[in-house]
Amino acid sequence: MSAQDDGTPEGRDGTAMADDGSTTPGSATAAEDAALQEALAAAHTAIWGYGVVGAAVPLEARGPVVAAEQAHQDLREQLTTLLASRRVEPVDDEGGYALPFPVLSPVDAAALAVTLEEGAATAWTWVLDQATEHSTRELAVGALTGAELRAVGWRAQAGVTPVTTAFPGLPTT
Repeated sequence: MSAQDDGTPEGRDGTAMADDGSTTPGSATAAEDAALQEALAAAHTAIWGYGVVGAAVPLEARGPVVAAEQAHQDLREQLTTLLASRRVEPVDDEGGYALPFPVLSPVDAAALAVTLEEGAATAWTWVLDQATEHSTRELAVGALTGAELRAVGWRAQAGVTPVTTAFPGLPTT
């Protein structure tokens, strides 16, 4: 390790490191880590939300629900591992989340799934904006693409048009 002008040790990538090896708030990856925490929070929300979606669709139609929930669980695992490797305490999930509207039918469930995927897309767009590492950008592009692909199917089921978004994760206005 080399020392910066202020005597703070420097990590392999040149970021400031605390004595315990974690990145400091002013480090080059601090903003990236904060965005990754937002993506982790979105994954927690999506996993919980897909439980509600699954409860509102017929048993024979739960395949896409299970696949979407598994995709978010996989991302949650990747993010938890990545943040822990950076000595950043991963954000915990909440015991429950407020639904944006009542989910009383399969169409409502599809609309909730759209909301979940759009929330994930927004978080991953933020990760792309804040990413300093190539591997983080690759992870974010894959996650953002997956969220939009899932959202397209859910928009179709919810009767939302158009079913695609030109710039997933960005505000429409």
